[in-house]
Amino acid sequence: MEKILDIIEAIAHEKNISKEHALDAFKEALVNTAKKLTSFTSHFEIIINNDTKTYTINKVITVVADNDRQLFTKVGKEPNIREIESDSFISISEAKDFDDSIEIGDALKEEFILEDHGRTASANLFKELEYHVQRRIEQDLFEKYREKVGSVMLGTVNRVDDENNTHVEIGELKGIMSQRNRIKGESYKRGDSIRALLRYVSVDPEYGLFLELTRTSPKFLEALMATEVPEIDDGLVEIVGSARIPGERAKIALKTEQMNIDPIGAAVGVKGVRINAVSNELNHENIDCIDFSPIPEVFITRALSPAITQSIKVIADEKKAIVNITGDQKAKAIGRSGINIRLASMLTGYTIELNEVEGVTERQTDSSSPEVTKTKDTTALADLFK
Repeated sequence: MEKILDIIEAIAHEKNISKEHALDAFKEALVNTAKKLTSFTSHFEIIINNDTKTYTINKVITVVADNDRQLFTKVGKEPNIREIESDSFISISEAKDFDDSIEIGDALKEEFILEDHGRTASANLFKELEYHVQRRIEQDLFEKYREKVGSVMLGTVNRVDDENNTHVEIGELKGIMSQRNRIKGESYKRGDSIRALLRYVSVDPEYGLFLELTRTSPKFLEALMATEVPEIDDGLVEIVGSARIPGERAKIALKTEQMNIDPIGAAVGVKGVRINAVSNELNHENIDCIDFSPIPEVFITRALSPAITQSIKVIADEKKAIVNITGDQKAKAIGRSGINIRLASMLTGYTIELNEVEGVTERQTDSSSPEVTKTKDTTALADLFK
């Protein structure tokens, strides 16, 4: 086993793990093998000599006081627990029989020769090394994909099980997208390509190390926008927040510090090519792009679009907004099945309460002028002259 370190380096290269992780796995395998051949309460240290490519196993025995409880260790299970003499500690009086200069806390080291235990040691070492190398491979994969949490993953559908969980092959690992993380109306079959957001990396007794994927998270919408809109990816346009009813409608708030960039125009693209690409990926989900404002009243007004509000009163302590709106705009503010007001509330973080006021808001256009919004309600103007 003298040149076993060369074998460890070869294993690291073959399994695509770092040399350091392979050596850590080797050290753990040596310690566990030595414990199996002696006692599980024993303490061992491993010394690696990189120059000679050899290793040394030392059994470590710590010197303690004569009455120290560590001299005995409990073994067995209730009710058959018993105490036996520990082989990891030695009393000071017994240690001084070997050397008068020994003091409490010193560590006595005795070399443990693994080769002296024959084939049993070799078989145990092989099993332990295989186990710990596999753990290091999984640890490296876990760290690799944990850094990608929140990013869009591309994979191939392997199967859909009886519980409608979609199993996806992604690189070295498998991803699982549950039915609740799938957009309503979507269906997949074996061989389909799929894009989804990596929600988190997990270890499960049934699936082992796997990736949980989602297509319903607002973060998936934001990640798709970043891939389609260079200004967002470059940080010139910032996504302040987003809200979704998956497969139906979404609102996304944008802002920029660049005076020469229109955040809404950049997100929509020429003839809507960018926003349409995102919408198509989300099963034709309607996406409203909103210009963010730090002023709550303005932001809430924009979030309730296409409805036109009359006035807004914000109660900051309660995170509540009371919106005055005319009867003809109330249905637009609420939206089908309440979807518009729900999204506006999720996007702004305010509970929105609609208060119907008298008046009619009309949109009138003619061939010679741009669209003009007129209202017969003058209460908003009166506030300006108070």
